[in-house]
Amino acid sequence: MFNDIGALELVTLVVLAVLVFGPDKLPKVIQDVTRTIRKIREFSDSAKQDIRDELGPEFKDFEFEDLNPKTFIRKQLDNDELGLKELRSGFDLKKEMAEVTDAVHGRDTEASSASSAASSSGGRIDMSKKADLSKRPEKAEKPTADDRPPFDVDAT
Repeated sequence: MFNDIGALELVTLVVLAVLVFGPDKLPKVIQDVTRTIRKIREFSDSAKQDIRDELGPEFKDFEFEDLNPKTFIRKQLDNDELGLKELRSGFDLKKEMAEVTDAVHGRDTEASSASSAASSSGGRIDMSKKADLSKRPEKAEKPTADDRPPFDVDAT
């Protein structure tokens, strides 16, 4: 609960408590505070137990900390029933991006394996939309009007 309070902060709180309540009333205040904290914990524990009893035996491993979204997601990702660890370890983003880029540019898969080797060695993947003019022998110099998509006046 007080994991982030350092020694200097604790000393400061004690000095402030002595100054505010005085040395005569401080032990009584500490007893009242600890009694109140103990009652709150007992009330909270009994409420949790009542909720668990009402939920039934199918929720016997239910923890209220799981209601925190971060904890719930972490618990579900660590659970290996879905095989997520194998998916994470078998997924190579650079290789997948190289294959997608090669498919867009119309290159074959042998070239994609060479480019994936280049990308894993630190090479960059060109994601620009430049036309590959080497694939079109007759139209390498200048694209004609047939290469352009039709212009639709109503669409704009």
